[in-house]
Amino acid sequence: MLRTVEPSDPARVGEPIVAVDGLVVNYGSITAVHGVDIRVFAGETVAIVGPNGAGKTSLLSAIAGIVRPAAGAIRIGGEPLAGVALPDVVRRGIAIAPEGRNIFAGLTVIENLRLGATTRRDRAIAADIEKVFADFPILGERKNQPAGLLSGGEQQMLAISRAMLSRPRLLMLDEPSLGLAPAIVERVYQLLKSIRSEGVALLVVEQNAARAFGLADRVYVMSRGLFTLAGAPAEIERHRDFDAAYFGVAMSATGGSP
Repeated sequence: MLRTVEPSDPARVGEPIVAVDGLVVNYGSITAVHGVDIRVFAGETVAIVGPNGAGKTSLLSAIAGIVRPAAGAIRIGGEPLAGVALPDVVRRGIAIAPEGRNIFAGLTVIENLRLGATTRRDRAIAADIEKVFADFPILGERKNQPAGLLSGGEQQMLAISRAMLSRPRLLMLDEPSLGLAPAIVERVYQLLKSIRSEGVALLVVEQNAARAFGLADRVYVMSRGLFTLAGAPAEIERHRDFDAAYFGVAMSATGGSP
């Protein structure tokens, strides 16, 4: 089994925001995730890249409490996730912007944003929404329009902003660049860099490896439900097995770090 790779910055080593050990996710007789380990620490960005069907979305869904693992353990801030209701996962500081955005098309932009803050009881929600509108004036201009009328890029901005309304410690993103024009992808990644600068940890699942490598502190390559490579982006890019791992060609998952 590929070992867990820790951050190289000693200041980031300590109690991780999320710790995953031996995670297995099944869908009936199909195993999507085969016993993986991963840590995400405060203030860092971790990317998971790999082909379709590698198990990346299933991993995020398990961490978010959306699917129940068949085996293994997930801890958030040192506390077990098992048996925790989905709203309580959000209260613990975990948010997800899922693949396909999953906005509520029939609700207005501002209603979608308010849904992101349903676990909060503080008085700063309105101010946070106004900040979204200041950062993305188009969302402010269309705040009372159905979210389904937004373009794909605008919906992605809305999905990420909605997730941030919970004020997470860790934001997970599933294919944030999928289906977007290059100029919109650039804008999305500028937003992610801004979020990272605010101290929020990021766990990004991405098929666009070049984009993920440009953002991440650490990278995991996932294929057939396993992590096959892990390390710093520059190490992974030049690893002799990267192409095979990234495109899902059969290879050993026991090779350790690059």
